[in-house]
Amino acid sequence: MDDIEFLFNNEEIYLCMIAEAMPENKTDYFYSSSDSLCVLNTLSAFQQAGFPAHSIAGITRLGVYLTVAVKEPRPGTSMPRELIEKHNPALEQELTQFPNLKVILLMGDVAITAFNLIARRRTGKRCIPAGSTYKIRDQQFFFEDLRVFPSYLQTGQNFLIEKAKQRMVADDIRRAFAWLEQHPTHDHS
Repeated sequence: MDDIEFLFNNEEIYLCMIAEAMPENKTDYFYSSSDSLCVLNTLSAFQQAGFPAHSIAGITRLGVYLTVAVKEPRPGTSMPRELIEKHNPALEQELTQFPNLKVILLMGDVAITAFNLIARRRTGKRCIPAGSTYKIRDQQFFFEDLRVFPSYLQTGQNFLIEKAKQRMVADDIRRAFAWLEQHPTHDHS
C-alpha cells in the first residue's frame, strides 16, 4: 500500500469500493497498472455511472478508495471461506485508516461475505442478509455510521459481457454518491 499514498489523503476518502481478490499478476491491481482488466472495468463502471474518470487517480479524487477483500489471488473458480477469513483482519484494519468514510460498496459475494464477517465480529450479526444480490440491492443497509451497498463484481472478464450487471453496478455507484450528497461530511467547495 505504500506505493499508493501519493494518490490521496486518507481524510478525503468518503467511499470505499471493495472487490473480490488480488489479480494473479500484482501489476494488474488498481494502483499498479493503467491498462489491466481490473482497472479498465472499474473505470468503465464509473464512466457508465456518469463520472468522467479516466484514471484510478481520477477515481480517488472523487473520494473513493479501491481495495479487495482477499489480499491474494483467488485459487480457483471459487473463493474458499478460509481465505476470506484469513484476510478479514487486514481488511478491517484497512478500513480504519479513513476517518471520514461514510459509504461502502461491496462488489460481489466475496466482499459481502468479508464485510459480514467484520459486522458479526463487532455486533454479533451480519450487515447484509443472505439472498441474491439483485433481490436485496435496492434495500438500505447500515453498519455503525456507514451506508453499505451490496453490488456485483466489476473486475473480472464476465463484467464485459454481462450488460445487466454493468447497468446495476453503475446504478449502485450513482446511488452511493447520491447518498453521500444527501449526507455530506465535507465541504464541496
